[in-house]
Amino acid sequence: MSRAPLTAWLFLTPALVLLAVFSFWPVGFGSYLAFTDYSLIRPTHWVGLDNFRYIFGNEMFVTGLVNSVLFLLMVPCVQVGALALAVLVNNQLPGIRLFRAAFYVPVVTTVSVVGIMWGFMFHEQGTLNYVLLLMRAVDAPVGWLSHDGIALFAIMFVTMWRGLGWYMVMYLAALQAVPADMQEAAVLDGANRWQRFWKITVPMLRPTIAVCTILSVLAALKAYQEVDVLTQGGPMNSTFTALYYAYDQGLKHLKLPRALAASFVVSLLCIGVALCCLRWLKPKHR
Repeated sequence: MSRAPLTAWLFLTPALVLLAVFSFWPVGFGSYLAFTDYSLIRPTHWVGLDNFRYIFGNEMFVTGLVNSVLFLLMVPCVQVGALALAVLVNNQLPGIRLFRAAFYVPVVTTVSVVGIMWGFMFHEQGTLNYVLLLMRAVDAPVGWLSHDGIALFAIMFVTMWRGLGWYMVMYLAALQAVPADMQEAAVLDGANRWQRFWKITVPMLRPTIAVCTILSVLAALKAYQEVDVLTQGGPMNSTFTALYYAYDQGLKHLKLPRALAASFVVSLLCIGVALCCLRWLKPKHR
């Protein structure tokens, strides 16, 4: 082995060791335990697909899986919104840095603080209902987090609001990397702003769109924190997600193999959807 590859492997070794200990081993061992009846107080036996049969026969997990898929509805909304914000803050206007920072604040705000804030907002006697009643948009307070047909979409909105600034920054960086000479050439050819956006900007952003879409898809399928802070799966289990079901089984009911089986299914779903997104949004090289 030549000197250069050896040096590279020496630099990579600490990171690879950390990944092996804290990522690869837990994932591999956890996947194995999903096919067992693992318990802290009795011997472990191989049970095959029994845990998977149980969770797919459990209404709460099926509801959680459906809700996790429903969370994907927010992906196009957050991507279009983030791109629109990026285009907006990409202009050199007075105070634009303040606006960029303001849009990014939800990203660095902890989930607990976000949950408390939106819990007050969504309360039946909270700010949102007060404004809607004042505007006469509704006749009575809306149970944003207490109505089983609305609560999931309220949580989806909070998740979208919290992630919007992160994707905005990624799109903003990509927009600023678009060569100015291409825009100037299009202007000389008579292209208007809309035509320049669709024919030049969007194709140049295609790799970034692919990355942001995949990241938001994975975040949607792994939704858990907002559910735990705002509703704990209620009302009537209507906001259970597949990952929250894994948490509920593993840490609340100490049914670790079922929790690992649910996590295994979520992982496969994430991989499958991510591969589909990657295939569909793969940049076209000429």
